[in-house]
Amino acid sequence: MASKTLKIGIVMDPIDSITPYKDSSLAMLLEAGRRGAEIHYFEQKDVRLVSGTALGQSTLLQVRDDNEDWYTFGDRQEVALGDLDAILMRKDPPFDMEYVYTTYILERAQMAGALIVNAPQALRDMNEKAYTAWFPEVTPTTLITRSMADMKAFLAEYEHVVAKPLDGMGGRSIFVIRKGDKNANVVFETLTDYGTKFAMAQVYIPEIKAGDKRILLIDGEPVPHALARIPSDEDNRGNMVAGAAAIGQAMSQRDHEICEAVGPALREAGVLFAGIDVIGDYLTEVNVTSPTGIRELDKQFGINIAGLMFDAIEAKL
Repeated sequence: MASKTLKIGIVMDPIDSITPYKDSSLAMLLEAGRRGAEIHYFEQKDVRLVSGTALGQSTLLQVRDDNEDWYTFGDRQEVALGDLDAILMRKDPPFDMEYVYTTYILERAQMAGALIVNAPQALRDMNEKAYTAWFPEVTPTTLITRSMADMKAFLAEYEHVVAKPLDGMGGRSIFVIRKGDKNANVVFETLTDYGTKFAMAQVYIPEIKAGDKRILLIDGEPVPHALARIPSDEDNRGNMVAGAAAIGQAMSQRDHEICEAVGPALREAGVLFAGIDVIGDYLTEVNVTSPTGIRELDKQFGINIAGLMFDAIEAKL
């Protein structure tokens, strides 16, 4: 008996805007193609709810591992999202209300039978920075507040801190501040918008100079290599979009301990694919919206992370 053809949906940013050689969503689509899946492409504008039913204007999609010509669109068709086997939610942040509304639509598709990667409620619940508070035993000393006075007191106590917005991505608006820095007040004013927005401060971790490690987890289990994003000499941020170099390396014992702390919670929440960020011995972020790093790790270690992810998807269907 012939095996069933998988019907895989993806909600993502316009595919013509990606950088193919380093795009994790394309890696997932390439694996879906290798498995003979029927790929249904959506942007946010293509999905909707009608009387509680999640529907979408799908464009059939074929992909290739070609940096100049990586996709071909096929026919457009109306589909009930719940009729798809799985839908990959790969829309990049910002995590705004439009993103939240999209998760509501996907949750109705989930209720109708589709596997959503990652679970819509988890996407809403797990802010990449704030969610680290669920694992205080493996995180640096952290403050989340609207209060500029709290921020000033935190800096006075710990003397060297990192301050950042809760909704940032790609290293945007991350500030490293030392006690006595005359710019500290304006940083706190900017991040909290004069006490009207929550922001985060963490004790500075000097091991950032050795890299901000991205560890990918599939259904709560780590891929056995980390991607160390090492800041340039001109920057403090371990983000590839900020110029950091990406160097694959073996996971440390502490990395495994952090994964053992975080992995079960991700699995229970329906997070099939996540990326955690580790600096030194500490967890600093939990990324569940649209984690990256697949292409770099695949290239450096000859692995197929998207293949491991699709193994996990198929095991749940």
